[in-house]
Amino acid sequence: MSVVRLTRLLCVASLTALAATGPLAAPDAAAQTTAAPHSRVVMQVSDNDPAKWNLALNNARNLQSDLGAANVEIEIVAYGPGIGMLKAESVVGNRIGEALDSGVKVAACENTMRGQKLGKPDMLNGIGYVPAGVVEIVQKQQQGWAYLRP
Repeated sequence: MSVVRLTRLLCVASLTALAATGPLAAPDAAAQTTAAPHSRVVMQVSDNDPAKWNLALNNARNLQSDLGAANVEIEIVAYGPGIGMLKAESVVGNRIGEALDSGVKVAACENTMRGQKLGKPDMLNGIGYVPAGVVEIVQKQQQGWAYLRP
């Protein structure tokens, strides 16, 4: 038997078998559930202003609430004057603690800390540290993170 004839015979057999099974059913809508895409957001806070910090923390909470905390990774990076709100006596310290507890990462710029003669004992418990805040933000953006500046 020639290759062409064998190919035709297999095609006819396949089509016959397919026709015998009836019309193709649409996939069940419940089976098509898709997980929300994972989002990554880096926020810059470079102002020593409780209102700016509260806005950033509200944005983080809203992102987690609206997208689902498991579906969003958030990092708030503080540098320059913004580092003041990460000191142990910060007026927004409780809110930062709540954000940390909910999975938000809060990072202090070590360059700024050196410039202001601050050490880790001067800072809120639980925060993270990055060598340079602006570099951290640029690198996150290069990795595809969304950028917000409240």
